[in-house]
Amino acid sequence: MREQVSILDGNTFLVSDRRGDIEPAQDFPTGLFSFDTRFLSTWVLTVDGERLHPLSIDDAFSYRTRFFLVPGAPTHFLDAKVSVIRSRSIGGSFAEELTVLNHSGREVEFVVRVDMGADFADLFEIKQARRKKGRATAAPGENELRFTYRREGFHRETTVSSSAAATVDPAGMTFRVCVDPHGEWTTRLTVDTVIYGARGEDIRANLPIGAHRSVAEIHAEHEETVARAPKLGCDCEPLAGAYLRSLNDLAALRYESIALGVRLMAAGLPWFMTLFGRDSIFTSLQVLPFLPDLVPPTITMLAGLQGFRIDDFRDEEPGKILHELRYGETAGFEEQPHSPYYGSADSTPLFVILLDEYERWTGDTALVRQLEAPARGALEWIDTYGDLLGTGYVWYRTRNPATGLENQCWKDSWDAISYSDGRLPGFPRATCETQGYAYDAKLRGARLARTVWNDPAYAERLEREAAELKERFNRDFWLPDREYYALALDPDGRPVDALSSNIGHLLWSGIVDADKAGPVAAHLLGPRLFSGWGVRTLADDQGRYNPIGYHVGTVWPFDNAIIAWGLWRYGFREEAGRICEGIFSASRHFGGRLPEAFAGYERSLTDYPVEYPTACSPQAWSAGTPLLLLRVMLGLEPQGEHLIIDPAVPAGMGRVELLDIPGRWGLVDALGRSRTASDPVRRR
Repeated sequence: MREQVSILDGNTFLVSDRRGDIEPAQDFPTGLFSFDTRFLSTWVLTVDGERLHPLSIDDAFSYRTRFFLVPGAPTHFLDAKVSVIRSRSIGGSFAEELTVLNHSGREVEFVVRVDMGADFADLFEIKQARRKKGRATAAPGENELRFTYRREGFHRETTVSSSAAATVDPAGMTFRVCVDPHGEWTTRLTVDTVIYGARGEDIRANLPIGAHRSVAEIHAEHEETVARAPKLGCDCEPLAGAYLRSLNDLAALRYESIALGVRLMAAGLPWFMTLFGRDSIFTSLQVLPFLPDLVPPTITMLAGLQGFRIDDFRDEEPGKILHELRYGETAGFEEQPHSPYYGSADSTPLFVILLDEYERWTGDTALVRQLEAPARGALEWIDTYGDLLGTGYVWYRTRNPATGLENQCWKDSWDAISYSDGRLPGFPRATCETQGYAYDAKLRGARLARTVWNDPAYAERLEREAAELKERFNRDFWLPDREYYALALDPDGRPVDALSSNIGHLLWSGIVDADKAGPVAAHLLGPRLFSGWGVRTLADDQGRYNPIGYHVGTVWPFDNAIIAWGLWRYGFREEAGRICEGIFSASRHFGGRLPEAFAGYERSLTDYPVEYPTACSPQAWSAGTPLLLLRVMLGLEPQGEHLIIDPAVPAGMGRVELLDIPGRWGLVDALGRSRTASDPVRRR
């Protein structure tokens, strides 16, 4: 059973326990957050001095929740003479309506208390248990409590106001109320947050949407997003539920960037509610056939923040695409390098891949022309700063050993890259999937150079380099005695020989030689990697395997979607379908919302996917996973002026059809019917 309940609007979100209470936690960021700062750290409700217990939680919508509660011990529920409803919503800030219901036949007096606190902790201070360096104050007023935090020019504020009369002290509000027989008492608590800029104003106020918006406005935006997406018709309830949930979560994760005032998708609640290079690119790839208009702001923002200098602290290099952008106190005072931080070896080739894929789907050559220089810069980075050892591969080693990331691939936890016996290699490291991305980026850059930038000589050079990389890679990374690719090369060029899910990304990139694709597919769907729910990040016979290890045995939905896409690309339709079935079956146990990761236990062992305790949910590339898997199942692939349809629907799923797919062909049905163009569809 979930212990946390969250609501969100963009990167403003609130995480509480199942009573609706907020208490500071050392291992999980509970509270009200916006732009990486916690504006509420304590929010605890009592009635006559007693904590409440949940009867039911209505959390069908991501931006509002209702808690139905009773005071006292669970053994007293049957005799409860009072109950409480907490109805809360979020829209740039936070509001909660408290309703106390008297179920007795006599008038009753109650003391309702809400303990309140605001520590203004930065997300990194929570994760790393750091102490605050500024000064926080609490100022009671008439039915109002104001919390303020200052550290030099860093100024944040939280104001809580009540619609009912309250006794206010620095630690909260107390209400002494008298409720008629079978009557009720209500107050509305409004929490306003301020992120002060240099001129003393809330810097969000000048954004197009602003700092605050109503539940009705949020609901309308979600409805409009769902309405723009293609209409799914299917006989499989888990697929239908996951698709609708994904669209709503993607809408909820959109936020306005302070930097440029554009709408972006945050990567995931609670730790990653901001722009990420890798995560944002993969999410954009997933949503392209469904909501292509969400993609240009991400591409443009990443291009605008592309590295242009050598900065060891931020791991910045000319042409490099960022890893992560933060707005909090630790980034502002350069205690963390995330303003922005560039510690990612794969976001740069992925940027080129996304730009090409976007043009394939939309035909928007104008954006490709606009971003020609950033794309060329990214391709140049692959062969210069990316190739640390001059071997023709992309390597990584942080320039900032104090606060930089050690692992700069998608599996970026400290122990994610290992030999099969569990030993860790030294640095620099060249992970296999990053070479696949570089290969794909060169081929896609060549296509753009030839068809849009009018530079055939550059296209020929990139194609030649890609061919050389593919030949070199299949020689150096292939382990012939085991029939799979090494996870990485170590600093001496020796294979890091763990069997991992990364080999599935190689199929997606196209770098795998045709004669090696069959063994790779067999490993991915074999018993060591495939749990029945999905492909594990690490095979279960490897030294560091742990079914609840973050990158060493869990199942990541996003990872599986890329693997399924790669299997489809190499013609393994049945294998791709098995992954689709496993992930969609797992989604049913999460209410349609796929988490960041879940445990790698065998499906036959548990009959349900075991939750990973600190998984982000919702997370953007997990929300995008059902969309990409649906694309794989229907076999949708842009090819010039045509849309290829080559289905891989797994047995037992029944009818699956998608209507009004947007793209350069107008609106198309995945049944092969065109709505606006004469001949946009071909079947393989």
